[in-house]
Amino acid sequence: MRSRYPANTLEILLRHCYTAPICQRYTSRRPFATETRSSRPDHEAKDIAVLGGGITGLASAFYLSQRLPNARITLFESSSRLGGWLQSTKIDVGNGKVVFEQGPRSIRPNWPNGHVTLDLIRELGLEDEVLMTSKNSVAAQNRFIYYPDHLVCMPGPGSSPLKRVFDTLTQPIFKGIFPGIVADIGNPLRPPGLEDESVGSFVSRRFGPLPADNLVSALLHGIYAGDIYQLSVRAVLPSLWAYERHGNGSVILGLLHSFFEGRPLLAEQDLHVERDTSIKSTPEARMKLAIISRSSVYTFKNGIGELANKLETKLQENPNVTLRRNSRIEQLALLSESSEPKIQIVTQSNTTSPSPKSKANHYQFTHVISTISSKTLNSITQPSNSLAPFSQTPSVTVMVVNLFYANPSLLPVHGFGYLLPRSLPFSQNPERALGVIFDSDATIGQDSIPGTKVTVMLGGHWWDGWDTYPDEEEGASMAKAILGRHLGIAEEPQAVRVGLQRECIPQYTVGHGQRMKEADLLLRRFQNRLRVAGNSYTGVGLNDCVRAAKDVVMGLVNRTGTTGLEYFADGQRWIQVKKNT
Repeated sequence: MRSRYPANTLEILLRHCYTAPICQRYTSRRPFATETRSSRPDHEAKDIAVLGGGITGLASAFYLSQRLPNARITLFESSSRLGGWLQSTKIDVGNGKVVFEQGPRSIRPNWPNGHVTLDLIRELGLEDEVLMTSKNSVAAQNRFIYYPDHLVCMPGPGSSPLKRVFDTLTQPIFKGIFPGIVADIGNPLRPPGLEDESVGSFVSRRFGPLPADNLVSALLHGIYAGDIYQLSVRAVLPSLWAYERHGNGSVILGLLHSFFEGRPLLAEQDLHVERDTSIKSTPEARMKLAIISRSSVYTFKNGIGELANKLETKLQENPNVTLRRNSRIEQLALLSESSEPKIQIVTQSNTTSPSPKSKANHYQFTHVISTISSKTLNSITQPSNSLAPFSQTPSVTVMVVNLFYANPSLLPVHGFGYLLPRSLPFSQNPERALGVIFDSDATIGQDSIPGTKVTVMLGGHWWDGWDTYPDEEEGASMAKAILGRHLGIAEEPQAVRVGLQRECIPQYTVGHGQRMKEADLLLRRFQNRLRVAGNSYTGVGLNDCVRAAKDVVMGLVNRTGTTGLEYFADGQRWIQVKKNT
């Protein structure tokens, strides 16, 4: 039986948090980086530009409008719509409607970054629109990997301890796990002078190649659509890097030491997550943390795009905010001749094809927050290539195929969905899919008619170097072939939507942290006038982007940050924090 939480469950669950241990979980914390350290705002921030109208740009503009109510804010977006990769669409199907997501489809209320998103939802008044998935739901308890020719349920709360042990011993996908654990305990600490390595190299060095290729590659297909032998372990899985040192060369021993000491490792910057005076002093704050302990994921009644739509509405209502759609940034440069340095931005209209006689628009701002891709920012910044490290962050392209079937009993198993590892035989994945989401299990309550809704994700790093991509018809055919081969689905879908998301997920390849440290120094040449935030830098998830927006704005408001990349300049420090008993 599927577990379903109604929209008002947020309010119901929050009432139970007064006594929840997690609400009093950590002690001896420092003030938060986004917390107000000074009552004196940056009065020079009079005219502020935000580049990019995705979730980071919208959140940045909103936080600016709330924290600097007298500042004039202009948001530039090259396309006709705001929201970036948050793309929710309601499709008419028969006698009802279904929601198709072409980007993120759910949000994890995890601490710390998820806590910032929850606070944004509170500020926007979206609580009543939330749809939650319980940790006891089938979607939370059943997550699969397809290998080598069948679905394998991952060990978790949905299976008995005996079954977990049995599967680990008998399923081919878990081959190498126990020898890998023994190897990790016996292997030495990483070589001196090794500053970074790929996720695949790290996991293979500690646990062996089989866990890397079979398990970890599938996990990162679902998050980054990336190649574990290219992605940086320090950027993508930094806690594993830290626990290896904490365990004197063993990740397992590092985790065990922290567990038995009751002192987990936390990144220092995460101790500074937004928790201002109003949140700390009201029951609402403690109630909010109940989400973390009582839910798996959440979304909104009309899809994840509702978050972007609400931000857009709030900004449109503010007379100090101007939204400039169809405005492509052509050039960005520092004007430092006057007593007050400014940033000049040159834009071109995207509504029609620009002609040699078309007039460019020139603007000047006291401060700029760029949330566009790092490669694009480097390409428009003058002098040419002045932010060269930003050009070295590649991105992958993903095709997203939504399918809706009238038959509600079509899936052979129920759960969140399944991922495909790099080690999967080519005969089982010639389409180069990354994974399949069982939307009708994962996000219950959005659709007005019963049925089976799934999403197939194709491409990612498998398509690196491709000049052309499948068209919509080919994408739909590929998705149906995957569902037929893996799940035995032969029926024709009632509705299909195919979208090609070009260069949608930045890849934090080996050396990402060092490159961002170098970029931080280059950004300082803009005399604290240019800052960056977004998925090119500190995280590709929705929660990461909202957190980055909050951090960069509060750094500007409180004069505690200059570039948005201070985290890299200062270096990542890990601290053991004692849990309350």
